[in-house]
Amino acid sequence: MKTIAKITIDCMKNWLVSLMMVMAWTTGGAQHSDNQYRLPLKEVLQRVEKRFGITLRYTEDMVAGRELTYGMWRLRPDLETSLEHILAPFDLTATKAGNTTYRIKSYEYHRKTPEEGKEEVAYLASLYNNRAEWETRREELKTCMWKAIRLDKMPERPQSAPIVSNYRKMDGYTIENIAIEILPGLYVNGSVYKPVKRKGKVPVMLCPDGHWEQHRYRADCQYRCAMLAKMGCIAISYDLFAWGESLLQFKPEDHRRSLAMTIQVLGTLRILDCLLSWGEVDTSRVGISGGSGGGSHTMLITALDPRIRLSAPAVMLSSYHSGGCPCESGQPIHWCGGGTNNPEIAAMAAPRPQLIISDGKDWTEQVPRVEFPYLKRMYALYGAGELTENRHFPEEGHDYGFSKRNALYGFLERHWKLKTDHLKKADGSYDEHSIKIEQPSAMFVFGENGERLPPNAIKGFGMLEQVFESAIK
Repeated sequence: MKTIAKITIDCMKNWLVSLMMVMAWTTGGAQHSDNQYRLPLKEVLQRVEKRFGITLRYTEDMVAGRELTYGMWRLRPDLETSLEHILAPFDLTATKAGNTTYRIKSYEYHRKTPEEGKEEVAYLASLYNNRAEWETRREELKTCMWKAIRLDKMPERPQSAPIVSNYRKMDGYTIENIAIEILPGLYVNGSVYKPVKRKGKVPVMLCPDGHWEQHRYRADCQYRCAMLAKMGCIAISYDLFAWGESLLQFKPEDHRRSLAMTIQVLGTLRILDCLLSWGEVDTSRVGISGGSGGGSHTMLITALDPRIRLSAPAVMLSSYHSGGCPCESGQPIHWCGGGTNNPEIAAMAAPRPQLIISDGKDWTEQVPRVEFPYLKRMYALYGAGELTENRHFPEEGHDYGFSKRNALYGFLERHWKLKTDHLKKADGSYDEHSIKIEQPSAMFVFGENGERLPPNAIKGFGMLEQVFESAIK
């Protein structure tokens, strides 16, 4: 014990000596309490690098023109505590990127630590002990979330007919492109996949997606929608706001605005309005499944709209990551009810069937241990524990690859009683080999250069703001 105490004292002495040295290392002796010991942030970081023998990675715009008060007073014997004290005033954080390297980045409001997420799940679960208490909480959340996304006063729906183009017939399914006017001059574009052979009413699957490259033009998105059609469903994939063909009306940076979240919810609701008006659709079998940001959207839409009867959020359910894009967390839905998170939002689907798809190499890695047991408990309040499932792929990463799609297909087959034996391989997995992957140009509604964009189309975010504000008055 004496040896340990001596080592601790020696360490403190060394740290105090170092602190005195760096505090003496001032620019022209200009540091004192009158100016709050102010130093340029970049200079403080350089001193931290020398003091601890590390390298800090950051961009020049993070430090340019910034000064830190009580700069060297913020140092502690521990490096990470020192960095926290120094960076917090600027909403910056540091994460380890190597043995002696740390990367500085902007504070991520949408992230917590896994342990913090686990604690939050336990806290939320303590708020309700029975179904009645939960349903009171759920209604409070729902009312608040409609207001948070600014759709508590729903804009009037345009009466224009959908614009449909480029019908294609494939092996067992058809595709056509569709644009739906969701506000005056604002269009959401997508691709509708239908089964060639159908008997009776047909189920519908909405397929929003996240921020993967090429979005709805991606091969894995085409595989998923086409297979759903071959299974006997109508499937629709559609653009994020200010992605895909939406870029004919807006700039890419407009996707990073908070209103993107509102517009994407409105777009999905309008798509539902349209599809459910088709006589061939079975309104009792309506589902939604998206991955990544589309998984966030899947959970939110299911929580808000009872017309959704089944959901399958992929690679997004997490207690410690709420989605970093404004289209996922740009409006304050997570402030509702004194604070909520995506597991509680997912629980709002109960007792409707829900498949949680997760993996071991992103923020869904602890789903089997943390988020899914909570979700199972919530479904048990309805005596419906069997209606929620988790398919976890510990060796896989953040995608909507074949194994994840295969899990979705099986889930739909069981819950919607689809006949799919003719679509399976000998090992029981679904066979996607006959699906044709198209070039993006085949899926354009308004042409490769927007030559068929309607004359009334909004151009620019400023116009959208004006139209939206007018519509919700």
